[in-house]
Amino acid sequence: MKRYIIAPAASRDLNEIVDYFISRDVEAGERFIAEFNKKCRNLVNFPNIGRSYAEIEPSLRGIPLEGYVILYRVADNNVEIVRVVSGYRDLGSLSFGSNNE
Repeated sequence: MKRYIIAPAASRDLNEIVDYFISRDVEAGERFIAEFNKKCRNLVNFPNIGRSYAEIEPSLRGIPLEGYVILYRVADNNVEIVRVVSGYRDLGSLSFGSNNE
């Protein structure tokens, strides 16, 4: 069965984003997480809808989410969410780790 997996680095990214929202607007944070989960479920069904970031890493793809980018890989019929970062960041400077991170 297809599913999405959140890598440790992406989990840390999400924790930082949630912490930011908690200090400013809890409802906006709840909407962000709900939309994140919705987009991830959609990726399971349509894994190639995101933009390719092959210039950074051959298998890396990403979709936008409220000023952030959900970066992911497709492997073994699963979608691995590798990072969730600001769309303003230099994505080439990020570490994407492996499944064992």
